[in-house]
Amino acid sequence: MSKQPEQIDYKSSGVDIEAGNEAVRRMKSHVAKTHTSAVLTGLGSFGTLYSLAEAVKGMTDPVMVQSTDGVGTKTKVTVMAAPFKADAYEALGRDLVAAVANDIAVMGARPLTFLDYLGLHMTDPAIVEQLVKGMSDVCAEAGIALVGGETAEMPAVYAAGELDVVGFVTGVVDRDELITGASIVEGDVLYGVRSTGLHTNGWSLARKLLFEIADFGIDATPAELGGATLADVLLAPHANYVTPIRSALDSGIAIKGMAHITGGGLIENVPRILPDRLGAVVDRATWTPQPIFSLMQKLGRTDDLEMHRTFNMGVGLVVIAPPGLQAKLAAAMSPFDVWELGRVEPGPHEVRFAGVQPS
Repeated sequence: MSKQPEQIDYKSSGVDIEAGNEAVRRMKSHVAKTHTSAVLTGLGSFGTLYSLAEAVKGMTDPVMVQSTDGVGTKTKVTVMAAPFKADAYEALGRDLVAAVANDIAVMGARPLTFLDYLGLHMTDPAIVEQLVKGMSDVCAEAGIALVGGETAEMPAVYAAGELDVVGFVTGVVDRDELITGASIVEGDVLYGVRSTGLHTNGWSLARKLLFEIADFGIDATPAELGGATLADVLLAPHANYVTPIRSALDSGIAIKGMAHITGGGLIENVPRILPDRLGAVVDRATWTPQPIFSLMQKLGRTDDLEMHRTFNMGVGLVVIAPPGLQAKLAAAMSPFDVWELGRVEPGPHEVRFAGVQPS
């Protein structure tokens, strides 16, 4: 006869319901600060209710714009850095909202709502609260309502200490105000907008170079970083361009196209908004990437083309507009640096480099 097993409950199988409930209690105040009267439900509802009346007021043909994304293996670096940086998970929450919201802001859309998915080995209410605080801070800055999400505790899926985060954003834009790049012509200027660092792409290569090839610890202070630790530099949050973009558009600047520079870098993201038979020439001599990029390139003896195809290389956003608008864009997009990065020219539908040539 088999031995009678002890009483089995959900917690003994690896899922702590009370920890999940505590996480929800901790996040309520952070979520609430992003809500306006348009949000008709609070946390705990089966679905989110959001009134569109104000969002589409004055529009003749409102178009809903949606996007979803994660932060890649920056999650693993965050876990490594957490013992050295108290706000590590908060920065990751900021990353998530900025990465996703920027993607629809460049199309002219106003982001309205944000939802998140948090997958964890085990629910730590303090970590969840930090993540939600970071998300709510960016949502509040950008006028986005953080309307809900999912926290999934799955010890059989995620290794101990590991997590994954995914964001979902919904916005709206009048069809006449969509920014698609269709009106871009020869002679238009590419204006670069400074990134804050690696943002949320290229992390598999970055981790290999820094932690495998160089065998750095997360608290290392390579000379190239001027005294900063890798944790300080690598956890710099993904820049939130939503408010600067809205500022530029609301001030009437004639923006024809925008590219959020994520995976694929300048090389793959800029052509996505160029009409056929037009290419772009980027002058590499017009800016200097942050030191972390040159450090990684040196460690891997990685050629320039691969660097520009993997990382943003210091350019987080490209705005395409007529010549002579650098000063206006810089004023509207402060505190981010804005400069003339290159030009639109006839030719292959690609980015070509002048100045410092990729090898």
